[in-house]
Amino acid sequence: MARWTRGIDPEHRRVVLAAMVGTTIEWYDFFIYAICAGLVFATQYFGGLGQNALILSFATIGISFFFRPIGAVVAGHLGDRIGRRAMLIVTLLLMGVATVLIGLVPPAASIGVSAPIILVVLRILQGLSAGGEWGGAALLAVEHAPDDRRGLYGAFPQIGVPIGLLLANGVLALVTALTTQAQFLAWGWRIPFLLSIVLIVVGLLIRTRVAESPVFEEVRRTKARSSLPLVPLFRNHWRLVLAGALLFAANNAVGYMTTGGYVQSYAVKTLGVDRSAVLIAVMISALVWLLSTLFGGLLADRYGRIRVYQLGFVIQLAWMFPFFALLNTANFALIVLALMLFAVGLGFTYGPQPALYSEMYPTRMRYSGAGISYAIGAVLGGAFAPTIAEALQSSTGTVYSVGVYLAVATAVGLAASLFVKDRPGRPLDAIGAGPD
Repeated sequence: MARWTRGIDPEHRRVVLAAMVGTTIEWYDFFIYAICAGLVFATQYFGGLGQNALILSFATIGISFFFRPIGAVVAGHLGDRIGRRAMLIVTLLLMGVATVLIGLVPPAASIGVSAPIILVVLRILQGLSAGGEWGGAALLAVEHAPDDRRGLYGAFPQIGVPIGLLLANGVLALVTALTTQAQFLAWGWRIPFLLSIVLIVVGLLIRTRVAESPVFEEVRRTKARSSLPLVPLFRNHWRLVLAGALLFAANNAVGYMTTGGYVQSYAVKTLGVDRSAVLIAVMISALVWLLSTLFGGLLADRYGRIRVYQLGFVIQLAWMFPFFALLNTANFALIVLALMLFAVGLGFTYGPQPALYSEMYPTRMRYSGAGISYAIGAVLGGAFAPTIAEALQSSTGTVYSVGVYLAVATAVGLAASLFVKDRPGRPLDAIGAGPD
C-alpha cells in the first residue's frame, strides 16, 4: 500500500487511508451477512420453507437495498448540511451495531417466525448505513485530492470493498477450518459477526481524527449550502442521477455474484466444491479486484474516467461466458483463474467511480447526488442479483442463463457511459449548478 500512497503528503495520506479503513469495516459487516445468507441462513432461519429457503434467504440481501436510497437521502441531506465527517461516524456505528446484533439472533428453531423477522430488520439497518456510507467516504477522499489525482485518491475508499470481502471470507474460512460442519452451523458462523465490535472501535478512532473536506468547509464558510439539496438535484440533474445509477447497476450486478454469495453457494451446493476452497478462491480474486481498482483510479487520471469505465465493461462482456465455463469444471485452480479475470473488469468499472461521481455534481448537492446515484444503482443492479441468478439457474437448469442476465446488465452500463461528460482535472468548486 505504501507504493500507491508514495508522493501523497502525510495529511492527505491520513485522509485516504481513513476513508479506506472505514469503508473496509462497513463492507466487512455487509459481506459476512451476504455470504452467510447462502451458507447458513437458508437452513437456520428459512429452513421450514423447503426448496424456496435459499431463494428467500438471498432475497433478504435484496430487501436491504431498497433502504439504501433512504439512507443516501438522509445522509446526503445531512452531509451537505453539516459535513461529510459527521455522517461517516454515524453510518459506521449503525452498521456495526446491526452486525453484532445479527450474531446474537437465535435460530428459527428457538424463537420461531420472530427469528427471520429480526434478521430482516437488522439487515434493513445495514442497508440504511450502506446507503449513507459510500457518498461520504468517496467525497472525503476526492475533495481532499489535488485536481490531477482525484482518480487515485477516490480509488482508496473503493478498495475498502474488496478488502472487506477479503476479510469477511478470510475470517469465515478460518472459522470453517477450526470447526466441524455441525459446530459451524450451530455457533461458529456467529464469531465473524461478533468480532465487528472490535472493528467499530478501530473505525471510530480513525474517523474521529480526520479533518473535514476543505471543499465543504469553503461552502460552509461562504454560507453557500443548500437548505434542501434534493430539490435542485432532481430539478437540474435528474439525467445525471439516472446515468450514474445505470453505470453502477452494471458493475453491481456482476460484483454481487461473489459479494452477494451466489458463486460461493453455487460452487458448494451445486458443484460440490469444498467450502474452504471456495472462500480461498474468492479471497484471491478480492486481491486482484483491489489492485485493478487502484490501477483503474490511476488510469482514470491519465485517460479519463469514462474511457476506463468502458474498458472495464468490455472486459466484463468478453469474460462473462468463459467465467461460468471455468466455474463449472469444479477445479480449484480454474475457479481461481475465472474469478481473478472476472475481478479485473470489476476493478476498472469501480476505481474511477468516486472521481466521476464527484465531478458530476456541484459541492452543495454533491453528497446527495453521488449517494443517491450509487444507492439507486445498487437497487437496480445488486439488490436481487443473487436471487435472480438462483431463480434463473433453477428454472433453466443452466448457469449460462445467469451469464446472459449479467451480459445484458453490462451492455446497459456501457450504453449509459456514452451519455456522461468527463471532467478530469477541473476544479471541484468550479462545477456549476445549472442544468446538464
